[in-house]
Amino acid sequence: MSLDEKEKLNKLEELKSKLFSKTYKMRDVMHGGFSHQKKPEIPDSWDKKGRFESDIGEKFFMKTSVFKKFFIFSIIFFVFASVFAFYMFFFKGNTVSNNNIDISIIGNAFTAGGEELPLQIEITNRNNSPLELADLLIEYPKGSSGDLSQDAERFRSSLGTIPAGSVRNENVKIVVFGEQGSVRPIRVSLEYRVEGSNAIFVKEKPYEVSISSAPINLLVDAPNEASPNQEISFNVKATLNATKAASKILLKLDYPVGFQFESAKPSPSFGDNVWNLGDLAPGTEREISIIGKMIDVSDGEEKTFHVFSGSQSDSDKSAIGVVFNSMVHTLAIKRPFIEAKLFVNGIYQREYATDSKTSIQGEVRWANNLETKINDLEIRAKISGNAMDRRSISATGGFYNSLIDTIVWDKNSQPGLAEVNPGDSGSVSFLLSSLPLFSAGGGMLSDPSININVSIIGKQPLEGNASRNLDNSESKIIRIISDVGLAAKGLYYSGAFTNTGPIPPKVEQETTYTIVWGLSNTSNNISKAKIISTLPPWVNFVGPISPSSEDLSYNASTKEIVWNIGGIPRGTGISEVNREVSFQVSLTPSLSQVGTLPVIINDAVLTGHDDFANVDIRVNKTSLNTRLSNDSLFPSDGDRVVE
Repeated sequence: MSLDEKEKLNKLEELKSKLFSKTYKMRDVMHGGFSHQKKPEIPDSWDKKGRFESDIGEKFFMKTSVFKKFFIFSIIFFVFASVFAFYMFFFKGNTVSNNNIDISIIGNAFTAGGEELPLQIEITNRNNSPLELADLLIEYPKGSSGDLSQDAERFRSSLGTIPAGSVRNENVKIVVFGEQGSVRPIRVSLEYRVEGSNAIFVKEKPYEVSISSAPINLLVDAPNEASPNQEISFNVKATLNATKAASKILLKLDYPVGFQFESAKPSPSFGDNVWNLGDLAPGTEREISIIGKMIDVSDGEEKTFHVFSGSQSDSDKSAIGVVFNSMVHTLAIKRPFIEAKLFVNGIYQREYATDSKTSIQGEVRWANNLETKINDLEIRAKISGNAMDRRSISATGGFYNSLIDTIVWDKNSQPGLAEVNPGDSGSVSFLLSSLPLFSAGGGMLSDPSININVSIIGKQPLEGNASRNLDNSESKIIRIISDVGLAAKGLYYSGAFTNTGPIPPKVEQETTYTIVWGLSNTSNNISKAKIISTLPPWVNFVGPISPSSEDLSYNASTKEIVWNIGGIPRGTGISEVNREVSFQVSLTPSLSQVGTLPVIINDAVLTGHDDFANVDIRVNKTSLNTRLSNDSLFPSDGDRVVE
């Protein structure tokens, strides 16, 4: 290589090193001259695509700076637009806000129940838009309950359009009811629409008014405490307190569980707890007195009586349409100072049912519940009723006075009753029976029952020689269950059907029989009666039923026969016509039954309900069978009953 070539090569290497040097400055030729221009520093590294990283950032900044400025401008514009829209919407626009609607109610805070209450309602529209199709709605309790969610009276008035910035006044009159001192809620609502919308908007305003006096004053005079089975008097006085007459006024008394109504003056107009007071002039008074007992109650219980008064309902004359006034009275049950509990055949309950053939064992269990002694204790049991057999009455340690049908136990018959210490207790007993429910001389007893009223009296010593009389009583009713009879017969030569087959029956030969079920009943009507029986495997149900009107059915799979009787009137089969049903069965004796008593029909069971005694009845009738010899079931001596 020549010297010149080496020199050129060195210059090329030198130029190459300058080109790639960070500190090397190039001269640019601009318009024929040279100018110095600051170049960006050369980066130390390359990107993945062979470009300097600084070049990428610079180009990106140059490309995105315009968009960034546009984006910032857009945000600022959006904020200003939102503020402007909010301002126009809530302050300068045509929208409506409930906050810009005021409802003012001007009226008395007190009113008499049943009297008109005038109210002035002022509606102010402070919106920039009118309220269209506006309605004024007023809701208040219809009766004295004070609950708008139940039965509320509603008054609606159309106000039309309420212009922007205007005030609308409405004068209304309502009538509210309630007890004196109670508060009645009134709800005033404004329903309206806005331009361009079908939606209904509501603005509400609550209001309360106190009842200064009820239209009907109720006064209850009754004890605050009572003992079980003790007679109590409940008196109610109703007075019209309004300035105008009232028509068709009812008074209703809801009794608590355990109260037994006995009588009332005047008598109730509907049932045993509703009285029609009629038309009342201002100041008119009506008084009602009710007599009753608290039964089947325990010491410590509280019983509440509810009294209602108001106008008669248009749809139900026994119901109160609008309640003018109501009140409650609470009665506390307290254990009596001296008590006497009557048990019948060992059972303590107000009503007891037994049949006429069962003796009645009465037991009076007495006790001194005071913390002091009681002198001259006397127990009486008065017995009455159409089923009482006076000749069967006997008392242990007591005297039965047949003149007044009363058993007496006192210190003469039982010396221990002369002085009874605190907490002492004991018992006395008696025995009696029921008369037959049907007899040739006395005929049929209707609704047979025996009433037993037990009373106990004594003297509580006080300071000095004074004493206080104590007494208590309770009563029981014993209802006698009707005698219901079921007769079953098996016939061959007579009856509703013609029977076939050999008589006496032959082994492996079919013989048919007519089965007859007959009913009888004495004193009480029986309801829901039916008879159920079954056939043994060697007997088949043939099918005819007489009379065909009777509801008798047979289930071939279970071999069950059911006679749905329904009602059995009192006197059936005795003083009234008989009632019976007949059906046919067939017997095919087997060789294995020779010398046995094959059953023709199994036990029959009659069930029903005694409507007077209020108990279910059940009568069983044993199966019908016969004797099977080598040649026959029974001799050929005509019809016979096989039981």
